[in-house]
Amino acid sequence: MATTISMARLAIIRTRLDPNHFQKQPFNLNRPSLSSTRYTSPSQFRLYCTNNSPHTYTATKTETTKAVIEELYENNAVAAEDTVDEKFDWYAEWYPVAPVCDLDKKVPHGMMIMGMELVIWWDRNDEEWRVFEDSCPHRLAPLSEGRIDKWGRLQCVYHGWCFNGSGSCKLIPQAPIDATPVHTSKKACVASYPCTVQHDILWFWPNSDPKYRDIVTKKQPPYIPELDDPSYTRSMGIRDFPYGYEVLVENIMDPAHVHYAHYGLMPPMPVDKTRPNADREGGRPLDFSVEKIEKNGFSGKQPGGYNKFMPPCVFYMAPNKFANSEDTSASISEKDAEKEQERRLLIFICIPVSPGKCRALWIFPRNFMLWLDNIIPRWVFHVVHNLVLDSDLNLLHVEERRLLQKGGKWQKGYYMPTKSDAMVVAFRKWLDKYAGEGVDWGNKFVATQLPPTPRRDMLFDRYWSHVVNCTSCSKAYKGLKVAQTVLQISSLALIGVVALVKQKSLVFATALICFAVSKLLSSFISKHFHFHDYNHAHV
Repeated sequence: MATTISMARLAIIRTRLDPNHFQKQPFNLNRPSLSSTRYTSPSQFRLYCTNNSPHTYTATKTETTKAVIEELYENNAVAAEDTVDEKFDWYAEWYPVAPVCDLDKKVPHGMMIMGMELVIWWDRNDEEWRVFEDSCPHRLAPLSEGRIDKWGRLQCVYHGWCFNGSGSCKLIPQAPIDATPVHTSKKACVASYPCTVQHDILWFWPNSDPKYRDIVTKKQPPYIPELDDPSYTRSMGIRDFPYGYEVLVENIMDPAHVHYAHYGLMPPMPVDKTRPNADREGGRPLDFSVEKIEKNGFSGKQPGGYNKFMPPCVFYMAPNKFANSEDTSASISEKDAEKEQERRLLIFICIPVSPGKCRALWIFPRNFMLWLDNIIPRWVFHVVHNLVLDSDLNLLHVEERRLLQKGGKWQKGYYMPTKSDAMVVAFRKWLDKYAGEGVDWGNKFVATQLPPTPRRDMLFDRYWSHVVNCTSCSKAYKGLKVAQTVLQISSLALIGVVALVKQKSLVFATALICFAVSKLLSSFISKHFHFHDYNHAHV
């Protein structure tokens, strides 16, 4: 008995993003625009889905099911046109280090990015941030454990060697003053990496070759105009995660998971009563399309908005500029534009750390209620953000390991037959075609060797993954700990003087209140600054 199966082949929507919206001139002159080359036929770029197709095929049930599943599986969302085989160079890009507001100028900071151990410090002599290799050339001690001396030099605390802003050694205390100046040897220098500040974020170039010293004059970090627009807020957050860069990027490109993995934490989606057996989360088909994949990334369109991936780090999501408009080509900077609607953007900057570890820097600019950021401290927003980030943390940690168990090939490990996964598939295809299927760790790591899974409280740790690296949360943590201690001492002191006062009941009640508040404060600190588990079955 014949069965009719429908399958849609949807041509790309030619997203008309203004390339100047994301890249300053003239630095993008040598970078091809994502909108400069377009497909001329649906066969060159297509999306597959299982509903509402104008094409029909007739076959036996077994043959049809097998053929359709195989085609959906192999050609899921994006079929990129064959182009010149260009390779993405992971070490010829800018990487974000941290928001400048979270870097203390008085001390050096240790950090790992792209498997590279780095020390970040403030050179007060030249009034610039410096990014060095975190290794003293003497005996390889970490310079991030050192200090900045009274002359503004970075000092290794193991034997006192000192380095200036260019990485040159200026002092070896153990060397005789009247002997050959051994500190001038090239072997005494520390590798210094180019760095720059853009959008109040410190970026570094992961190549210390002298020819890249002035690389910032030729190529800048990705430019996002809203982050330079005073009519937008730009409060930032940063956190480390126990899963890899590839899984992080997949997750932020996947909106379909939001109302499931973050249920109860995000605004609910109205239930579609026209769908049979509609679930509480309001799941429904999501119509995504993806622009041509190129070495320099790709852009996409979704209902009510658009997005752009600027490799290796930046993923930008924005609503359409004008209400009731499908045109995404309008630039924010247009002087003759109509009054702008209220807009909230989602910007995630994804940082490879090492296999099985990554770091995310998030910014949610908005052009309304700017006063809110002046009233509510940044750490309060981070408490909410971390609740959301925790709710799918274990899912992603396990997902990465299970994919590796299946050989690490997403085509075999994943089954993604719907258009809601279009961006995920586009990212994976970009990795395969241009980026060597994943982060290039050089000879520092073996990509298939992930760190062991820690205890659950360590997996969900917030203190070491976020609090210590965030100035706002660190100050709040210290302040709350002081308040907790004061309340505990006050409670004990009041109990101790009960016998010496006439209003014993009032003093005793006050002592009990202080004790109770200290316990509540202790629970709040533990839950929001250390460890907060998330059980989906109880939500």
